[in-house]
Amino acid sequence: MSRDPDGGREEQLAYSELMGAMLDERKRRQKAQKILAVVRHALGRDDLAGLRALDVGCSAGFIADELALAGAHTTGVDIDEPGLQAARARFGDRVEFSLARGEALPFGDGSMDVVVFNHIYEHVVDPESVVADLHRVLSPTGVLYLGIGHKHQVVEPHYTLPFLSWLPQRAADRYLRLTGKGEHYYEHYYSRAGLRRLFGAFDVWDYTLPVLADSAAFAGTDQVPTWVSRVPGPVLAAVAPLAPTYIWAAFKDTSPAGPALRVNPVHL
Repeated sequence: MSRDPDGGREEQLAYSELMGAMLDERKRRQKAQKILAVVRHALGRDDLAGLRALDVGCSAGFIADELALAGAHTTGVDIDEPGLQAARARFGDRVEFSLARGEALPFGDGSMDVVVFNHIYEHVVDPESVVADLHRVLSPTGVLYLGIGHKHQVVEPHYTLPFLSWLPQRAADRYLRLTGKGEHYYEHYYSRAGLRRLFGAFDVWDYTLPVLADSAAFAGTDQVPTWVSRVPGPVLAAVAPLAPTYIWAAFKDTSPAGPALRVNPVHL
């Protein structure tokens, strides 16, 4: 992805063609099951029947399709036209797909009961504006699912290079060139404190620890080995901030409604 002359970022208009993992159906559907497990617990529901769900950055539509199969009236939005074309061809009979930017979502205020924003913020040009519109469309009793990487992850997931996201822009670009993995480092991650500021308008609960403590219940065994569930809770709590992905549930006027867990979500 090239950069514009003033040093900003251009939009990634065909991300599914840049990142083949977006087309890995098995992995995307596995990820969707984790999302659904967190959403169901956050809402205190067994399914999403009768709810309106929105997948922001839906790409080829696998996660949006799983939301629909769980009973929600689902819409997927993206600026990735090739991904949307593939999504409509596969899932257009049960999911609505729309070409739309995250900072200008074509939905009414408070119209969505479930919003999914999974590994998207680091790719968008103006995360603050996108998050403001997520807040606008979320209903007072709804939940925003956040799967979010952070600046201090040890291995950067897009290029599998250690400490790449820690570096200043010029150093990150040079690192990519030296390793032969690209010319420019496009993604931009926030620190944990920066993420709390980014989502500061929401009431945020951290589900990272519950997923680590019971990966089977939260369909997270693709990334979290089952032996992790045997690690004492205080030890998990100490290392949870080092997890490469934070799993947060964000609310406007409510809080998690599910039953007590062995390790409960943490109120941030």
